[in-house]
Amino acid sequence: MNITNVGDLPVAPQWFRFTDVDERTTLIEEPYVRPLLRANVWHLRGRERDLLVDCGLGVTTLVPLLRERFDREPVLVLTHAHLDHMGSAYEFSQVWAHPLELVDDPAPGSLHGPVLAAQLGLDEVLPPALLTARPHGDYDLETYRVRPATRTRSLADGDLLDLGDHALTVLHLPGHSPGSIALFDESDGTLFSGDVVYDDVLLDSLPGSDTEHYARSLRRLRNLPVRLTHPGHGHSFDRHRLHHLIDNHLHRPPSTVHRPPSTVHLTPHDSD
Repeated sequence: MNITNVGDLPVAPQWFRFTDVDERTTLIEEPYVRPLLRANVWHLRGRERDLLVDCGLGVTTLVPLLRERFDREPVLVLTHAHLDHMGSAYEFSQVWAHPLELVDDPAPGSLHGPVLAAQLGLDEVLPPALLTARPHGDYDLETYRVRPATRTRSLADGDLLDLGDHALTVLHLPGHSPGSIALFDESDGTLFSGDVVYDDVLLDSLPGSDTEHYARSLRRLRNLPVRLTHPGHGHSFDRHRLHHLIDNHLHRPPSTVHRPPSTVHLTPHDSD
């Protein structure tokens, strides 16, 4: 199946984009991935170890770039095992995740829009290619699969992840997926939320999702003293916006319960 004329896709000059958010946080993005799969990767520097919150789609290698930029390989913490968050997990020597996330047997995924829509149960028409460029000249989109990773530590609710000079608390917040987690820095109120909450329509109807668990997780999150949220997709936001997003989801009319996120409304010519 020829999913797109790959030769028509340009070669990206640099696949990953690094943006320093503050003195210990760097946002890593894949700008040539279409919005549905364009996930945030967060690098957190610590005195004794660095953490990477999720690792992107996995279309090209990430670990060598991290070693070059930060002088050491971080521990990878997966918020959940969807393709856009764990694609590069197989590269890492330390992979920490909740045991309910099947990092060793992930869904295969696809960069072919119609195939991925069927896998996710979406009714939307997605473009043939979910990339707008190739990471290198001989890249073949049809060969993409999510490669299994080895979980080296199982995370549980309440675990402390100590970086030496600060720590983050693991929050098990099921609903989007069974083992979805977020990381909360209680010292300054910063939340790394994965796909539990982000500034768009929240998904609780994917394979493995649970609407009741999701609602409970969001209510729990609303009661925490969160100051700033760094989500798995899109821009960061403050406490007021967090409450607005949670309240909108919890009080949405029934007709919108299964509506997919606005980011899937793409055309084959969308280059955003």
